[in-house]
Amino acid sequence: MMSNSFPSDRVHNLLAGSRYEVMPTARIHEDVLAHVPLEVPVTVTAAQNKGLQATLDLSLRLASDGYQVVPHLAARMIAGRSELEEIVQRLRDAGITQIFVPAGDATPPAGSYGAAFDLLRDLGKIDHPFSHIGITGYPESHPTIDDDITIQAMWDKRSYSTHVVSNMTFDAEKLGTWVERVRRRGVTLPVLVGVPGPVERAKLLRMASMIGVGESMRFLKKQRSVFARIAAPGFSPDRFVSRVAALSGDATLAISGLHIFTFNQVEVVEHWRQRLLQSSQTH
Repeated sequence: MMSNSFPSDRVHNLLAGSRYEVMPTARIHEDVLAHVPLEVPVTVTAAQNKGLQATLDLSLRLASDGYQVVPHLAARMIAGRSELEEIVQRLRDAGITQIFVPAGDATPPAGSYGAAFDLLRDLGKIDHPFSHIGITGYPESHPTIDDDITIQAMWDKRSYSTHVVSNMTFDAEKLGTWVERVRRRGVTLPVLVGVPGPVERAKLLRMASMIGVGESMRFLKKQRSVFARIAAPGFSPDRFVSRVAALSGDATLAISGLHIFTFNQVEVVEHWRQRLLQSSQTH
């Protein structure tokens, strides 16, 4: 249960304005329809082994169901401006007005976009419908890129984007230090904090197996520490959210919401979110 010392109003605001990240697997469309309220935005990842088509197909289906959808346009999976223009038109036709632009892991890249900035620069030259464009931030450091470089990249991309979505983080103190550092560098974009949902380690492993053998091995290698930390007795999503809520009380940090990594366990995550919402209303 939530302690009376938790900033309940800010917890409620963060949870009410959170969004869910899902992967484009065979049954996730059915699961989202069954368990995710229409008012919760859904972001759809781009998996290298499935191709960007799976991301777009799921995004368009969810948009037609009435969801606010945020497809991930992984730069390294897109061949160039011609393909980008085709994607933009498809999303425009579907009424999708938000996107998230990571670099992606495709090696080698499919075309001329080696980094998110390359795609964003081309997107800026295209008549597009996107009122919200997210870019990536790394509170707990990128596995292969120095922190100074990732923060500089945010500076480079700031005029092409509207907000930063942090990678998954588990340490609120480290998160606060990172956001302060970003602000000192002159990046003022609002931050959505990446939070792992309360899913079980066994379910994470099953999720990894569902995204393909080669992709699964890369996923497991990158996320081994994630599994360990989510399963560790000391980690509580409830407590972490309350600490992020406390940070959100500092207007200079401009923490505007939560980006919840569901690992496609949307029923479990939605039950958890509703429990915290109800608890925050009683304090």
